[in-house]
Amino acid sequence: MTTTDNPPAADSVPSSTTVIGLDIGGTKTRGVRFEGGVPVADESVGSSNVQNVSAEEAARNLAELFARIGGGDVTRVYAGAGGIDTDDDAAALAALIAPHVPGARITVVHDSRLLLAAGGASTGVAVIAGTGSAAWGRNGRGEEARAGGWGYLLGDEGSGYWLGREAVRHSLRRMNQGHAPDELTTALLASCGVDHPNKLIALFHSPATGRRFWAQQARLVVEAADAGHAPSQALVEQAGRDLAALAEQTVRQLGIDGPVILGSGLGMNVPRLQESFRAALAGAGITDVRILAQEPVFGVPQLVAEQA
Repeated sequence: MTTTDNPPAADSVPSSTTVIGLDIGGTKTRGVRFEGGVPVADESVGSSNVQNVSAEEAARNLAELFARIGGGDVTRVYAGAGGIDTDDDAAALAALIAPHVPGARITVVHDSRLLLAAGGASTGVAVIAGTGSAAWGRNGRGEEARAGGWGYLLGDEGSGYWLGREAVRHSLRRMNQGHAPDELTTALLASCGVDHPNKLIALFHSPATGRRFWAQQARLVVEAADAGHAPSQALVEQAGRDLAALAEQTVRQLGIDGPVILGSGLGMNVPRLQESFRAALAGAGITDVRILAQEPVFGVPQLVAEQA
């Protein structure tokens, strides 16, 4: 796991510990200010992940966030973000954060690490099912393993983006086969503001839309599945199986039995996906499977305590 730490001088650390936790996803950035381990401010702004927005937009969103939750006299900042794959990735994000918290120690990690801690576990496997997807875990020997998290062009199976893209593909296949739009296609056309499936092709490749836009269309698939649309049900269930495959790979690499903790937007809120995820893992002999009950950013105090 890549981290970057900027330790402050000893005399710059305040007597009462103030920690800022950041969960930086593809759609939003959530920041929580903890004083003495107690959350005293909790705000969300647009994404500040430079893999999804420009560095200028990321900086603006971070400035807005720190204006709301406060910066200044902060001991620690612990940030989890998707796409933190190298030291350079971590350093770039830390550099955007640093002006708002002069003297603070800044740690940047992949966002899956927040999820495991928020699930109350120091060892096990965390699975992100949000705009993107990834699995990360750690065993009792401190060994780490990861599956997926390659981004939407190379993977992200089971993610919101994947579901949104598959809704487009479903609609285009029906068009090519000469079928009228079904309920999923009708909902997708209305959401995208176009009147024919053929127009989805140009829209999908347009700079006017992007990863976040198509990830947001995942809700249409979930809603159609809940209403009984069989192709949508199959897509949601396939998403659960794909996520389970990431978890199983990571569990096997680490030589552990679990726990496996499923989190992020889709993972925490879509029962059909959860059921498919659990069933696939049970079929692989992995039964200690949990659904995250709180947002990943609330794992930050545990991570700070472990690091100390």
